[in-house]
Amino acid sequence: MIGLVVILILVLILPFTAKVVERNLEIFLLVMGLTASMVSGVFNPSLLAKALKDPVYISLTVLVAGMFFKWGQAPLKKGISRIATLIPYRLFLALVVILLGLVSSVITAIVASLVLVAIVSVVQLDRHTELRFVILACFSIGLGAALTPIGEPLSTIAISKLDQNFGYLLHLIGTDVFTAIVILGWLTVLLVNPERRDHGRSEPVAESYSEIIVRAVKVYLFVVGLTLFGHGFHPFIDQYLTGLDPKLLYWVNMISAVLDNATLTAAEISPAMNELTVRAILLGLLISGGMLIPGNIPNIIAANKLNISSKEWARIGMPIGLMLMVLYFLIIFFLI
Repeated sequence: MIGLVVILILVLILPFTAKVVERNLEIFLLVMGLTASMVSGVFNPSLLAKALKDPVYISLTVLVAGMFFKWGQAPLKKGISRIATLIPYRLFLALVVILLGLVSSVITAIVASLVLVAIVSVVQLDRHTELRFVILACFSIGLGAALTPIGEPLSTIAISKLDQNFGYLLHLIGTDVFTAIVILGWLTVLLVNPERRDHGRSEPVAESYSEIIVRAVKVYLFVVGLTLFGHGFHPFIDQYLTGLDPKLLYWVNMISAVLDNATLTAAEISPAMNELTVRAILLGLLISGGMLIPGNIPNIIAANKLNISSKEWARIGMPIGLMLMVLYFLIIFFLI
């Protein structure tokens, strides 16, 4: 068990302290996953086959959706520009937040965040409005993408570890997620006061085919590593986490704001947990993941493409995330 604790500490610390690990995160997690599964004695041909198979669908979806986005980017921007002139601006932005959240589980969180960046480049908002809009949209994308195992790595890992079917997460947290997406759309109407900029943002550089392929490969390796990592930590989870109060686990998972929530999913979830505990863990991870840039894939992509600093993100993301955390704590444990 000491070996697993050491591995967990390395996984939580090294990506933030060692540049070489940060640049090669997928390979690092693959090595750590293999090591964890061997240390715990669960590594076998069956687990390896599962780890190699589970990421296939999400990786192919990322690849195919990325290609379609590249090919359809120009007409998409024209359509966005046309629609934005037909309906009130606040309503348009709110609908974008809601729709991206709803479709992200199908087109993947990665492609949904690229669509968001394309929309921002078209609508040309002032900086303050842009920040609020983008962060609200990233919360929505991160939540919505979790409803299917092809939406984002977190959901792929959760389904794999729980050994459940394609629609399990939709059944478990679908109502919570849909409600949160609508709330985020409503917050967009309240908090986003659009003002067009006099000078437009420069067009983001179109992705090359090689970048799209490399991203799909990275997603594949990332999920393989986390699948092995998660199964390797089954003994640790069953001994130390399964019996913990779900209320405590819910708030502990605020560390998802600074740590990738797929990694935490792999480290925490076990099929021995009841549905209330799994629901609390997932919602805690998903909501907290929107608070800061490192917490979720959409945040990282949007912040990188739109030059959003960590301070800018935290100033808006933290209050929104805390509000949602309190709201869903009450919903999960006291209202329903």
